Amino acid sequence: MGLLGVLFGLIGHRRFRRLSRAHSLAFAGTEEKSLIAAVAHHAEETAKLRAELATLARELADLRADLAQALRHVAVVRYDAFGDMGGRMSFSAAVLDDAGDGLVISSIHGRTETRTYAKGVRRGTSDQPLSPEEEQAIRFALRSVAADAPAAERRMANTHG
Repeated sequence: MGLLGVLFGLIGHRRFRRLSRAHSLAFAGTEEKSLIAAVAHHAEETAKLRAELATLARELADLRADLAQALRHVAVVRYDAFGDMGGRMSFSAAVLDDAGDGLVISSIHGRTETRTYAKGVRRGTSDQPLSPEEEQAIRFALRSVAADAPAAERRMANTHG
């Protein structure tokens, strides 16, 4: 009979510990005294967190749209503009956004002077004639755009999936 009492006591103690753990989880982060009040408190907190998450998602989408328009793809091609000069002091630099829009700047270094030119770029081309070096700088910058595209697609899939 004593052994049966000890067995029931252990079973009861075990059930009490489980119930105590469940009670602690239900009332975690709240000072509520009833289960209904605790559940209502958790539902309220969950609603607040969902609203914050929606706000953050909108802000992230806005930032990504801004980033797509940022001039962040840069390539520089250095060269000797004149055959009798060395040191590759001349350069063409393309600065583009994700759509291939931006500008290409060329600086031609001569013996007595340096001239700088800027040409607009739209979708990887220009209305003005481009030198081979300018075309190369644009091509290199566009490779940077293409290299970023799969990463951007993965980021978008991760946020919308």
